[in-house]
Amino acid sequence: MTTAELLGARRLRELMARYGAAPKRSLGQNFVIDPNTIRKVLDVAALSPADRVLEVGAGCGSLTLGLASRAAEVVALEIDDRLVALLGESLAGVQNVRVVQADALEFPYADADATSVVGNLPYNIAAHLVLKILEDAPAISKLTVMTQREVGERLAAAAGSKAYGQTSVMVRYFGRAQVAAQISRRAFFPVPNVDSVVVRIEREDAPDVDRDVLFSIVKAAFSQRRKNLRNTIGSVAGSPERAEEALSRAGIDPRARGEELDLDAFVALAREIT
Repeated sequence: MTTAELLGARRLRELMARYGAAPKRSLGQNFVIDPNTIRKVLDVAALSPADRVLEVGAGCGSLTLGLASRAAEVVALEIDDRLVALLGESLAGVQNVRVVQADALEFPYADADATSVVGNLPYNIAAHLVLKILEDAPAISKLTVMTQREVGERLAAAAGSKAYGQTSVMVRYFGRAQVAAQISRRAFFPVPNVDSVVVRIEREDAPDVDRDVLFSIVKAAFSQRRKNLRNTIGSVAGSPERAEEALSRAGIDPRARGEELDLDAFVALAREIT
């Protein structure tokens, strides 16, 4: 572990000006400029001195410095070559961080020697990226991510809630997610038009079920939210009639909608269809 002073707003803006690293909207860049927010994320992540952390989207290194102070090793991913150069200065003297220039959507997470993922994720890819990591890297046991409030609530939503949907069920298959902290939009530069949250996901043993069948059912169930399950999953079951039979055997009302079913109910249905 390394002890280093966290970047404040003034220092961060100085670095960005020197390296010509104005935030790119195309990359969804909103940099954390508030040290208290960094500490909040670190507290939620609850890292141990033995943890090996993969940071997704290092930016200017604000969060990276905090991670380095609490974990054994940090591999910091950053796609922007301007920021990779900037990180050489902001992380100077920090021995337990390795910066890798890479696209987070293309990175081979299965090969990462990491126990934890932490990141400030662009809103437009956050849900997709979380699911990719959960699917590809079973050795990563916990994820702590900052993202747009609506996206974060969707990741952690429970059955029957307004935010509950396909993403919620698929995340729940891999583990248990919770919205652990609220983040003001003023903690970022530039200031986004939305508030953010910190979501923590802890991996759990996946249920014993054919994952492909389960996910096909989940996707079909939420493809037309206003229709009942008898009709939405008919294509997966073979016909609406077979879907109704499977639903009845699983103890589910065929007139129910996908948003009413929790993971256990979807698993029971997948077993009947399999």
